[in-house]
Amino acid sequence: MATDAEDVTDRPLLERIERNPEIMLGKPVVRGTRITVELILDLLAKGQKVEDLLREYPELKSEDIRAALTYRSHRPPS
Repeated sequence: MATDAEDVTDRPLLERIERNPEIMLGKPVVRGTRITVELILDLLAKGQKVEDLLREYPELKSEDIRAALTYRSHRPPS
């Protein structure tokens, strides 16, 4: 479990992720997009490089990918 210090440090990244029941059925997405945390993590797990993700999804920033990883590290698997 993350400590309070980690939570404060991670807060700006975590704010890049939102859950809205009207967007992608409430799945966590990169704020302002329909790109799910799940998609980002699946692509990374399959070996896709960050640079490739950024090229394939130009609306993403490297901070968004870090935010997805940080979000996942703060949540138990579903």
